[in-house]
Amino acid sequence: MAVPKRKTSKARRDKRRAANIKMTAPNVIKCPQCNEPNLPHRVCKSCGYYGDKEVIKVD
Repeated sequence: MAVPKRKTSKARRDKRRAANIKMTAPNVIKCPQCNEPNLPHRVCKSCGYYGDKEVIKVD
């Protein structure tokens, strides 16, 4: 059975784990109605539109 001869250091362990974590910023699009920045496939918080339809009333 394979057993490590020495303890793996925290730095070496964390370097190996960090290779799989890649942080990316979310895509931001402009709302077609009010041109406010908005996440895709979500109702616009400033005008209440989703695409070209009004989904919620925003006062």
